[in-house]
Amino acid sequence: MTRRPSKHLQPARPLAASHAHAETRAGGAWIVRTMPGAHAGKSYRCPGCQTVIAPGTPHVVAWPSTPSPGTERAVDDRRHWHTACWERS
Repeated sequence: MTRRPSKHLQPARPLAASHAHAETRAGGAWIVRTMPGAHAGKSYRCPGCQTVIAPGTPHVVAWPSTPSPGTERAVDDRRHWHTACWERS
């Protein structure tokens, strides 16, 4: 049986920026995009509450507006948040 390569070793998929906007919160500048439930096909772990965002659940995708040290692109640092968790951050 062959193991699938780790998703962390694959290049980040670009996100469409047509609905993204800039926000200042959590001590920095972020690019934020809402993810409709119809487009949310995978599960993610929310960094706000550490619980799973189930497939089909509308949520927020956020990444820093500038790359963190050691990262080539800021979008490589993107995280998926429950909308309420992002609002509380």
